[in-house]
Amino acid sequence: MNTIAEHIADFLKEYAPFNHLTFEELSEIATSIRVVNLEKHKILFQVNDVLHDSFYVVASGIISLSVIADSEETLLNKCTEGEIFGIRPFFAKNNYMMTAKAREESIVYAIPIAIFRPFVANNSDVLNYLLESFAVNTRNPKDKENLIGKLISDNVYYSGEKSEMQYFQSLSYNTSPLKTNSSAIVQDVAQIMTESLKNNIVVCDNNNPIGIITDTDMRSKIATGRYPITTTVDKIMSAPVITVMENVSLAEAQLLMLKYNVTHLCVTKDGTDKSNVKGIISENDLIIAQASNPGVLIKEIKRCQAPKELKQIRDRLTDLIQTSITKNIPVSHIFNIASEINLAIIKRSVELSILDLGSPPARFAWLSIGSQGRKEQLLLTDQDSILIFEDVSADKYREVKDYFLKLGKKTTTTLEEIGYALCPNGHMGSNTQWCKSLTDWIKQYDSWMNTPGENSNEISSIFFDYEIAFGEQKIEDTISDVVYKNAKNNILFFDFLGNDALRKNSPLSFFKNFNVEDEGPNKNKFDIKTRAILPLVDGARLFALNFEVRGINNTYQRFKQFAINDPRHAEIYLNCGEAFLTLSKFRTLEGLKNDSSGQFINLDELSKLDRDKLKSALAPMRELEELIKSKFKLTQFS
Repeated sequence: MNTIAEHIADFLKEYAPFNHLTFEELSEIATSIRVVNLEKHKILFQVNDVLHDSFYVVASGIISLSVIADSEETLLNKCTEGEIFGIRPFFAKNNYMMTAKAREESIVYAIPIAIFRPFVANNSDVLNYLLESFAVNTRNPKDKENLIGKLISDNVYYSGEKSEMQYFQSLSYNTSPLKTNSSAIVQDVAQIMTESLKNNIVVCDNNNPIGIITDTDMRSKIATGRYPITTTVDKIMSAPVITVMENVSLAEAQLLMLKYNVTHLCVTKDGTDKSNVKGIISENDLIIAQASNPGVLIKEIKRCQAPKELKQIRDRLTDLIQTSITKNIPVSHIFNIASEINLAIIKRSVELSILDLGSPPARFAWLSIGSQGRKEQLLLTDQDSILIFEDVSADKYREVKDYFLKLGKKTTTTLEEIGYALCPNGHMGSNTQWCKSLTDWIKQYDSWMNTPGENSNEISSIFFDYEIAFGEQKIEDTISDVVYKNAKNNILFFDFLGNDALRKNSPLSFFKNFNVEDEGPNKNKFDIKTRAILPLVDGARLFALNFEVRGINNTYQRFKQFAINDPRHAEIYLNCGEAFLTLSKFRTLEGLKNDSSGQFINLDELSKLDRDKLKSALAPMRELEELIKSKFKLTQFS
């Protein structure tokens, strides 16, 4: 074996998915690998290029992957040493959907797909790695949180939000498929298929699948006269069958059908053809499954007539979140899906109140605030809202406000019945203090922002995270105008908000141990909400107001935006965004496990790996704290 191939095999064995192969296998592959030298800014492939016959591994340098969206180039990912990219030709037939370009002088290894494919077919770890990489287009499926919002362009299935669901969904399929053995006569089998109204039959040996016959096989092989009708089924069956586990998701099933160019998958006990047949998944099952995407759930929400119907859909959302987390769906995706469904539920709750009370006497906006306003509510935590109605003449004010207080009361009661607890601090549209006219709200925001220390017991920073759930967009826009006008050069306000953001207790002690609760019902547990998540949320809000980032409320998305606004500190922001997703996942898992708000983590129940992961997610907070102190020249903490 030549020394170059040996050197390449040595390099590859350190990185996934090649670490799942033996050195002999890698050496065999390495002899066919091409070494490609790329100068800085050199493009390897771009959007709409015909697919190459190879995929790539970065040997040295950095390759950026980008797409053009809304006529702007958006960086999706940076691939560094050992990372794979350009795996589209494995799974798709259409052209590239992104551009790969060298950010600096780079060397990449081109691995011919024809050579590599057999190793994928025989090694489920390698296949899973590639499927996941392709499906979520991250640098590394083990690090799925690297996903970039909705720009998942190296995937044929993603077309915006509606299909994000495909990673969450389990499939319904035929669990009692027709079976036959290899010596059966085609004529008899055709008779069985016709009588059962089924278009496929699995050929088994001892109940293990060895082939499948579909209508297509009958048409192309029997009807054309290639084989007589008296032939045995083993002559015309498609073999081998592609087998999957029982809990396969919609997206995984789609990827496999595409990859192997088949229309049916055979479900077996252990996912291999060496175990019993449990069912058959057809292309039609995939089409039906698509129907339960968020769009369909949202349509169902719009038809709901009572809180208990809405509660059933909210329970389905909880199941969906549970499944998604188990399947390692990127948390940023789960936020997108959950927030759309939560928002639709709130909107319908307001509509039901209006149907009951009659038309509102004035235009208004119902705003979700806090975690709902930030699109970060995965668990059934409490509800936070404000109600703003347009200005009316003084003689009408009392009557109009009475109507909206009733509307607020009805809506918050409905949401409580659905499972969203009432806010313990009373931050809800049903509270006379938080249900008032636009002018009164403008005065409220003016007072909070221009004399922040004077009524600080009343200012809650969650009022700066809001999302319209129902009503007039113009009302929300007016509030935003007031907020950003007041924020401009408002040293006092940023001093107050900055100090408030730094007031949370540190998550780790001086000796890098977790600071846990000293007493009370959660003694020795870690308060992940107050000590870890809130400082990131508060920091993101602070910078959003400072950079005038409008229309992005989600903490993760905010941090990503700051990296663009302030590239000098991009790394800190991106690390904080990743940390936020990791911490949110810990909290959600805790909440789902104990049917709680997930606020307190029992560290004893975490594996050492998870404890380390949690600890490393706390690291960027120190840098964020320093950045806040220097950026806002904070008096109290300087």
